[in-house]
Amino acid sequence: MNIGEASEASGVSAKMIRYYEQIGLIRPSARSENNYRVYGEDEVHVLRFIRRARSLGFSLEETERLLALWQDRDRESAAVKEVATSHIADLERRIAEMQGMVKTLKHLAHCCGGDHRPDCPILEDLAGKAPPPAAAAKQPVRR
Repeated sequence: MNIGEASEASGVSAKMIRYYEQIGLIRPSARSENNYRVYGEDEVHVLRFIRRARSLGFSLEETERLLALWQDRDRESAAVKEVATSHIADLERRIAEMQGMVKTLKHLAHCCGGDHRPDCPILEDLAGKAPPPAAAAKQPVRR
C-alpha cells in the first residue's frame, strides 16, 4: 500500500509517517520502481502502536523505547512497566500543576470585580503586583 493508504489504515497522517521515518522512529519504507513508499501490514501495525502510545501521552523517546521493547521478544516486562510507571508519575505531576493553576485562576477571577474600574487582581498578579510601565500602558499591543 502507498503512504496514503498506510495513513488511512493506521490513523497516522502521511506527514507524521514521513517525520517518524526522518527521525528514525520507524525504518524507511521500501520503494516501488517509481520511488513511491510501499507499506505492508507489519508497518501499519507499527504505526498503530505508535499512534496509541502517542495518544496516551508518551513522548517520542518513550514511544521509541516501548517500540523497541515490543519488538524484543526476550525483554522483561519489568522494563515495560518502568516506562509506564515513570510516565504515570509525570502525568500525575503535570495534573497537579494544572490543578494548582486552576485554583489560582479561580481565586483571581473571584477577586476581580469585572466591572468598569481599571484595577484588576488578575493583571496585578501576572505583573507581580507592579504597576504597568507608563509608556507601555499607552502603546497598543502589536502582533
